[in-house]
Amino acid sequence: MRNNLYITGLFALSLLFSSCSVPSVPKEEQAQAISKPVFNPNPTGAYLSPEESMKTMHLPAGYRLELVASEPMVKEPVAIAWDGNGRMYVAEMLTYMQDADASGEQEPISRVSLLEDTDNDGKMDKSTIFVDSLLLPRMLQWVNGELLVNETNTINIHSYRDTDGDGRADVKKVVYRNDEYNVNEANMEHQRSGLDWNIDNWMYVTYEPVRFRYTNGTMKVDTIVSGGNGQWGVTHDNYGRLYYSRAGGEIPALGFQINPIYGTLDFADQYSAEFAEVWPIMATPDVQGGPKRLRPDNTLNHFTAACGQSIFRGDRLPQDLVGDYIVCEPVARSIRRANVIRQGGKVRLENAYERQEFIASSDMNFRPVNTATGPDGNLYIVDMHRGIIQQGNWTKPGSFLRQKIDSIGLAKNTGHGRIYRVVHDDFRPGPKPNMLEESSRELLAYLDHPNGWWRDEAQKSIITRGDKSVIPALKKIAAGEHGFFSKKPSHLARIHALWTLEGLEAIDRDILFRALKDEHAQVRRTAVWISEPYLERNDEQLIEKVSELSNDADDDVRVQLLLSLYNSTSEKAKAVVKELLEQDSDNEMFTATKTALDNNEGVRTYGQKLGALAQADRELILNGAATFKSLCASCHGPDGKGLAIGGANMPAPPLVGSKRLAFLEKKTAARILLHGLTGPVDGKTYSSVMPPMEANSDEWVASVLSYIRYEFGGRAPRLPGEIPGMAPAAADKAAGFTVRKSASPVVTPEEIKEIREENAGRGKAWTSAELEDKSKEEATSPGSVQQ
Repeated sequence: MRNNLYITGLFALSLLFSSCSVPSVPKEEQAQAISKPVFNPNPTGAYLSPEESMKTMHLPAGYRLELVASEPMVKEPVAIAWDGNGRMYVAEMLTYMQDADASGEQEPISRVSLLEDTDNDGKMDKSTIFVDSLLLPRMLQWVNGELLVNETNTINIHSYRDTDGDGRADVKKVVYRNDEYNVNEANMEHQRSGLDWNIDNWMYVTYEPVRFRYTNGTMKVDTIVSGGNGQWGVTHDNYGRLYYSRAGGEIPALGFQINPIYGTLDFADQYSAEFAEVWPIMATPDVQGGPKRLRPDNTLNHFTAACGQSIFRGDRLPQDLVGDYIVCEPVARSIRRANVIRQGGKVRLENAYERQEFIASSDMNFRPVNTATGPDGNLYIVDMHRGIIQQGNWTKPGSFLRQKIDSIGLAKNTGHGRIYRVVHDDFRPGPKPNMLEESSRELLAYLDHPNGWWRDEAQKSIITRGDKSVIPALKKIAAGEHGFFSKKPSHLARIHALWTLEGLEAIDRDILFRALKDEHAQVRRTAVWISEPYLERNDEQLIEKVSELSNDADDDVRVQLLLSLYNSTSEKAKAVVKELLEQDSDNEMFTATKTALDNNEGVRTYGQKLGALAQADRELILNGAATFKSLCASCHGPDGKGLAIGGANMPAPPLVGSKRLAFLEKKTAARILLHGLTGPVDGKTYSSVMPPMEANSDEWVASVLSYIRYEFGGRAPRLPGEIPGMAPAAADKAAGFTVRKSASPVVTPEEIKEIREENAGRGKAWTSAELEDKSKEEATSPGSVQQ
């Protein structure tokens, strides 16, 4: 009798989940659903109250903003996360750019606040400081009664728990520690963010070449071989596809073709050149890139600060928004909505509106930096609401940006912050969750919830509880049986059930065999993905079963088959990989995926190339490689050949073949890295400016420069008596030389210190002409190694 009542209750709950639906707007009609806003050519930096600011917002017909929280309840918010009962945690960077000189930025006085809506009106009315005395908190993730937090200038992660229910954390512990990590302390923008719990039960971050898995109260770390991706923000869709962005490279979206664990893959046409243009509704003169980034009407012409992206996965906004890509552009004071288009296994993005944005404001202090799907099924926006949004490296006295900051008075606007939710006239926000009090069996119902937040939270909660009593029910859901739900579980419920089983270490061959024959392509793809541990162990029975999908009608399934079988040494697996590549030889996605996998394996064995160098030199270069891939690659490209995505000009010159990386040009390259480079390079103009890195340590600069010279520089000149193929040290000895600094790619911290002292007091970036003159002068000076 109780089981019947339980099933009846679930059926009633499913009706509640599916209420408030209305016909969706076809994608091709979206551009007609947004009116033309009034353009403001002369905005001021004046402070506006939340109510006044919302009046400046322009959204499509039917959409509007509702205020969730504002100052003084929150100040300088940058990221949000919810617990299982829908309480919101807010990371607040209280010392970020409190003036144009970044005074006091490194003071550990920031915090994480806990916000609650006690009367269920959608607006937060209770605020508690959950954790204080933090250094610019960057990442939040709620897991198993703990809030995971990462701070600036460290990759360490701590968990905080409130054991007495007063809303304040009273237990702190380390869940991941790496004190030896080489942190870029000088630029807090170029550091990690995210900690996004993906459907595959790994948490992904930006910038760093790692991912994390919460296991028994600690974080298991896994290396992403080809390096980290993104800058501020990482998100996933219903099927575990990750999306990154890179403000440093002016790239609004990247890394979404394949999971980064398989390698790096982006296409030049994954969005058009027009997609990279932005459409503010007011003049936006305070741009880092200067005049070249401004249209004649003084508006930002291209993404320059893309961040805080999300895939909307809620159920209380029009259906045509579900699955769309949302990304913030705080310099444009706008938020882009992009349609995600899948074709041939490849993904493309298109602006949902013609030369307009989903949300745009004429309030100069509107600074959207993050977005998220909330428990109530709506889209949430984190507005840092401030005058200056760029970090201190780009606001130095005399810079174009500093002049605008000072003339408009933007530095005055600090200590504010707003959190909004996007709602629609045809929908009511959904109910608050109560998962923390519910049993694991009750949580199973939410694996079929129409709001992706509920599905993710239920999966995460069941796994972190480690409750194996629900395994039989999960197997029924994964198999699509009616035994648990009153109707057949949706394909999304089946996918979440599979990954929940994976997280509970309860996957078996029988479950995978059934899922590999599922009627929905994404379930079949999921089954291939989850099969990888078996495939890598050359489980011939499972290899045989997944091989049956080599002719699957769905491109995503076949691409996943290629990804998952690539590392198997089984002859059958190799034959399937060969078959896939032959039958899809005219499909760009397959050939590019194979190249990405090959490159990933090359990087995996990268250390072998360094065998001839001394251990200290190897460590210097490897440290520099990690920094380059997560910072410099944003503009120069991971292969040093530059970046050109969306038909745009390269943000920075290619490094491969650069004469500034010749072995005898050690000082030139060091000067650029220390003080920056401005103006044309080899007769070409680039959209980004090389910023100065002099605030970093000598060892940091030396490691980056050593890697760049090693990987992209020219070959060392052969010295008299050198034996071809002999290691440098042995060649030196054979040739009778005791010192051969000019023939090594390595630049030592001592050499950087010397070059730094030679140019002490220089307060501006170099130009190419200045560097050439300096190089010629040194080449003819007495004792020069170039003579």
